[in-house]
Amino acid sequence: MITIGNREVGAHTRPYLIAEMSGNHNQSLARALDIVSAAARAGADAVKLQTYTADTMTLNVRSAGFVIDDPKSLWAGRQLYELYQEAHTPWEWHRPIIEHAASLGLHCFSTPFDDTAVDFLESLGVPAYKVASFEATDLPLIRKIARTGKPMVISTGMASLGEIDEAVRTAHEAGNSQIVLLKCTSTYPATPENTNILTIPHLREAFGCEVGLSDHTMGCGVAVGAVALGAVLVEKHFTLRRADGGVDSSFSLEPEELATLRTETERAWQALGKVTYGGTKAEDQSRAFRRSLYVARDVAAGETLTPENLRIVRPGFGLPPKFYDVMLGKRVNRALPAGTPLGWDHLA
Repeated sequence: MITIGNREVGAHTRPYLIAEMSGNHNQSLARALDIVSAAARAGADAVKLQTYTADTMTLNVRSAGFVIDDPKSLWAGRQLYELYQEAHTPWEWHRPIIEHAASLGLHCFSTPFDDTAVDFLESLGVPAYKVASFEATDLPLIRKIARTGKPMVISTGMASLGEIDEAVRTAHEAGNSQIVLLKCTSTYPATPENTNILTIPHLREAFGCEVGLSDHTMGCGVAVGAVALGAVLVEKHFTLRRADGGVDSSFSLEPEELATLRTETERAWQALGKVTYGGTKAEDQSRAFRRSLYVARDVAAGETLTPENLRIVRPGFGLPPKFYDVMLGKRVNRALPAGTPLGWDHLA
């Protein structure tokens, strides 16, 4: 059983929905607080931050590897240090954001990127931690987080089975088994074709823990499919309006879309139910509309049943249609007016 704050996370309850703020605050605390409010109105369970500084993430140099040279990247040509400066959430904002979330009934936790961030978040009493896909191989960081004893949500983008195993074993060895693994595709945005959510049940079986989805696709279709495959948690980047711009805005959901995600993932979870045949209690009234055997025209006592006076029609109060051939040629023991549902007691 995984519990984040006062909320149980698992197959027995609707999917836990995280609105990832990331850098969508655009360096405005007022906007950050507005994002929290919008997430609460849309039905999120939690808002998630990222806790780092440019200096804890990278080096302030422009040598090879420190400038994004992929022309297809959203951030092509950007220096990593400058990008992290723009996207980071100032640490002094964390407390007011967390307090505002709490006042609206939302959980608020974060992704720390080094030991100092974990210590800082512990001082704020966050209820859980997220490990980003790019840090899933940072075993010292995972060990530090695990030792807090709080639930860990670990993204697995790019990670091999062996790397995931190392992360999970590291957490277990540090005394923490409260783990939710997230299927994740680390492209921004991601496409449905590259999402491979059939991995979700395999992850659960391989590691014996709850599994969710960190989703960078647009819309909610992939997330709904993931819930149908057993995802218990869905994380989506979230902004007020994509048109406002920002480092993550182009693959973030807007409030109306997040509200739809909340509704549709809950419907998908409700629809899972259990393996069942023979109809549900809710279908009992519909049984009357099955087809059955009915006398189609008046039949005299002793008359033989024929295709002309016996038909398979709705409603379903007569004998089942499978007995039609059996009944043909049989004589009735009484007069039967048209519209009589045929029963075994009518045979001579």
